[in-house]
Amino acid sequence: MKEKVHMSAKKMLSGIAVMAVVISMAMLASCKGKTSADLVVYGKIFTAEGNQVVEAFAVKDGKYVYVGDKAGAEAFVEEGKTEVIDYSGKGLVMPSCGNGHAHYTLGYAIQAVGTIVDYEDSPEKFLKEIVPAAVKKARDTGAKAIFGQGWNLMTFENNMPTRQQLDAICSDIPIYFADEEGHKGLANSIMLVKAGIMKEDGTLLKKEIRGGEIGIAADGTPNGFLSEQAGTYTRSFLDNESLFSIDIAKATMKSVQEHLLSEGYTMYIDGYSTYFFNENIFKAAQQMDEAGDLHFVMGLTTELDSWMDMDKVLAKAGDAKKYASEHVKPNWLKIFVDGTVEPGTGFVEPLYPDGHQGVVLWSEEELTDITRKANEKGVTVHTHVMGNKGVNRIVSAYVNGGKDEMRNTLVHVHSVYPEDYQRMADHNIYVTEGMLWHHFSNDKQELLKAGYVPVGMEDKSYPMKSYFDHGINMSSHSDFPALSGSPDDPFGIMEVAVTGVYYPEQAKPWWPEELLTREQALTALTINCAKQMFIEKERGSVKEGKFADFLLVTKDVLTCPVTEIHKAKPAATYFEGKKVFSM
Repeated sequence: MKEKVHMSAKKMLSGIAVMAVVISMAMLASCKGKTSADLVVYGKIFTAEGNQVVEAFAVKDGKYVYVGDKAGAEAFVEEGKTEVIDYSGKGLVMPSCGNGHAHYTLGYAIQAVGTIVDYEDSPEKFLKEIVPAAVKKARDTGAKAIFGQGWNLMTFENNMPTRQQLDAICSDIPIYFADEEGHKGLANSIMLVKAGIMKEDGTLLKKEIRGGEIGIAADGTPNGFLSEQAGTYTRSFLDNESLFSIDIAKATMKSVQEHLLSEGYTMYIDGYSTYFFNENIFKAAQQMDEAGDLHFVMGLTTELDSWMDMDKVLAKAGDAKKYASEHVKPNWLKIFVDGTVEPGTGFVEPLYPDGHQGVVLWSEEELTDITRKANEKGVTVHTHVMGNKGVNRIVSAYVNGGKDEMRNTLVHVHSVYPEDYQRMADHNIYVTEGMLWHHFSNDKQELLKAGYVPVGMEDKSYPMKSYFDHGINMSSHSDFPALSGSPDDPFGIMEVAVTGVYYPEQAKPWWPEELLTREQALTALTINCAKQMFIEKERGSVKEGKFADFLLVTKDVLTCPVTEIHKAKPAATYFEGKKVFSM
């Protein structure tokens, strides 16, 4: 009896063991089915997570499901279902990049509706060739305005075209040509009359526009030159709805996307989305996204200029959230504090050599009020500021009127008082810096030393390392098309940030104390931009659970010769696990 019981127990145990094996195999099969990836990538992978470098990652349904070593990733490969990319030894794999402030929509809109002036073009060529061609184009197409951008102040300043010279070419269609920075403009007489700046006989009606300068000739009449907000105000009188229609906005968005993806950008804040004084770019971006055709995350800004009704624009900025969609974030208010330092309009201390202090558009009290009202509407303030005095003023406004969690941001930043770094860190104030401008040719370096900028700034501008040292989130921007002879792509920018030299110039390194490590430069180009856009929990680094936005880069920019970083290009750009660009 005992033997029978023993045998029965053995059979039962054997049966349980078989069942356990069967269940285990089923579970493994089921588990493998759930964890098999759509895509597995091997290579040297910079994650932008604490400078970590890994060997592999796996992507499922557009998100990273594994990040680690090659052996671990192999478990996610299912033959016939998983695409495998072995990028080992071919370059670097890294998160796709962000551009914290630029004007691609404006740059491509100009190509569609206006005229590009080359950075090196002379005033003579401008008057004899460029403007006449623009006028012919306007007449041929029935355009109601002639618009362009790109002339260089340093080239033009000693022979500045006048409204009378423009009138001689065209007197019946309004003309407005912005300079390459967008801070100055040239207008003909009918444009100035339409803006209410003068009468048809030249009689001056407006002596100034708040925050700007109207150029006056020796005879007391406007000469056609407009600086800062005087230019913005005048542009508002163009037929902007005709100039930048919704159809043009849609075509512009497609061109912008092609440009961004080709350079490796999948995060971008458009720095002046209401440049044409309408919301057509908001509408175009939203419609493109809802159609499933937007393959990057786009931040949009509503502009508040010093001559505008503040409360009306703030209401408009809050209302712009109606254009939000999965990849469209219309969450920023753009303002100007000052101009730019090198041409003499940045708000600085000490004074410029000739005794002036630059241009400042708002009082500290007004900036505080703007910040408070914007943040209360859930809108982040995105401020163009260059001079150290301007930085001090807007930082005080952010501190006194803002909410730290809103990540109010400084844009460009030529110079900073040492004490302001800590205030920025303490109040979660962000910076998107023009790292691409951290260089000067030897000739320009000598020009600055000859009394072009305030004392102490002759060999110092556009800090970078100090932000990292103080724990301030600094992202990179290119400000396209206002490049000032600098690169637009991430790796051209990275080389400047690391060396202080733009390779075509072969100049002395600029301000070496503020140069970044390669890892810091990549951080500014990736996760820090995601933080600026409030999307760091889902993008900006290679991490499990985040969207798989990444680049296959043609060079290992972490180890290649430092002077070859600019040669690196995206061999492919991926957005949410799908290839959206390839060389």
